[in-house]
Amino acid sequence: MTKPQPHMKLGAFLQATGHHVAGWRHPDAEANAGRSIAHYRQIAQTAERAKFDALFLADGVAIRAHDTDTLYRTARGATFEPLTLLSALSAVTERIGLVATVSTTYNEPFHVARKFASLDHLSDGRAGWNVVTSWSDAEARNFNLDKHPEHGARYERAEEFVDVVKGLWDSWEDDAFTLDKASGTHFDPTKLHTLNHHGRHFSVRGPLNVARPIQGHPVIVQAGSSERGQELAARTAEVIFTAQQSLEDAQKFYAGLKGKLAKYGRDPSRLKIMPGVFPVVGRTEAEAQEKHEQLQSLIDPSVGLAMLSHHLGGIDLTGYPLDGPIPHDLQEPNGTKSRFQLVSGIALKENLTLRQLSLRVATARGHWSIYGTPESIVDRLEDWFLHGAADGFNIMPPTLPGGLDDFVALVLPELRRRGLFRTEYEGRTLRDHLGLARPPHQRKRQEEVAA
Repeated sequence: MTKPQPHMKLGAFLQATGHHVAGWRHPDAEANAGRSIAHYRQIAQTAERAKFDALFLADGVAIRAHDTDTLYRTARGATFEPLTLLSALSAVTERIGLVATVSTTYNEPFHVARKFASLDHLSDGRAGWNVVTSWSDAEARNFNLDKHPEHGARYERAEEFVDVVKGLWDSWEDDAFTLDKASGTHFDPTKLHTLNHHGRHFSVRGPLNVARPIQGHPVIVQAGSSERGQELAARTAEVIFTAQQSLEDAQKFYAGLKGKLAKYGRDPSRLKIMPGVFPVVGRTEAEAQEKHEQLQSLIDPSVGLAMLSHHLGGIDLTGYPLDGPIPHDLQEPNGTKSRFQLVSGIALKENLTLRQLSLRVATARGHWSIYGTPESIVDRLEDWFLHGAADGFNIMPPTLPGGLDDFVALVLPELRRRGLFRTEYEGRTLRDHLGLARPPHQRKRQEEVAA
């Protein structure tokens, strides 16, 4: 099945020192990257020169301590708040999209609407919001709660949250600001609209005190792959970031999620599905294997086991033999349900021991890992792209800046040689890059329906 769009979409998914948990220990890594704006500036400008669609920043509102005894062995303890960082990067880039993760569980809609509208104006239309419901009790305890809300309750709140934010973005019509100095009229008051939302979770009057975003609405991104997460995505999202391990699983997810859009009156082309990919690139297969083995040798076993414990719902694995199978009586957690299912499924499908599974999780946390030459990597990306598994990919460099540099220097030329990736940006906004229409103002939509 040939894709309707000519080029795959590519995001640069950034962790400060790279996605490999021991990447900060690599000889070429900048161990202090999480506190260095110069480091992020370099990466952002590299990705923009390469014509990536967007930078993507994950986030949580607590230290992601998989195990308090091993956190000090990782580079995940402290980094920048994503909207602040992307605002700074908007001043040193011109075209690349800027996507930040912000939780609907531990924020208020007015704050989120205001911040993303501001980022969209600061960047001339390049903002995107990755909608998450958060996942841990550690986050709950930073916001007056003892435990994380239940999965269903989080998604119920998230649905209303997104509706309120989108309503606030439409507080002003696009042409509301007349700026007529002669008459003394700064804006047309008939084009300012008060939301007056009253729902189960929120009561928000509005209007927003920021003009309508350049893109109408910043692009809505979503990363949940649970059944409830997919429903939220089908109703609201324009880009999906997902973890898939095989072509068959990715095809099933792709078809299933796109098939849900019709009941919300949406066209499947309005949703771009971009699985995460962790690439280790070598000029030869031997070089790629050597790079991978070097990274794996840097993993402290206690860190790998702690990360695995987290992805399996926080179960204490210290009493189980490392070279034995994962426990068979695991309970699905309240947090990241889709990742629990993915990681436990990998172990059962491939008959992995705890040691083997912990090393797998410590690389890409359940995302698709591919190692090889540029040609072999592009073969696999092309296969997914052309056969109904992906509209593009979120690239997860193992180390930074080296892992991104390798992908840009070695893989992108092969993608372009096959006509699979752009040579120039199609426009100036993130919506332009992704081929997404600018949403009309909701008042105008209502008028069209009424007519």
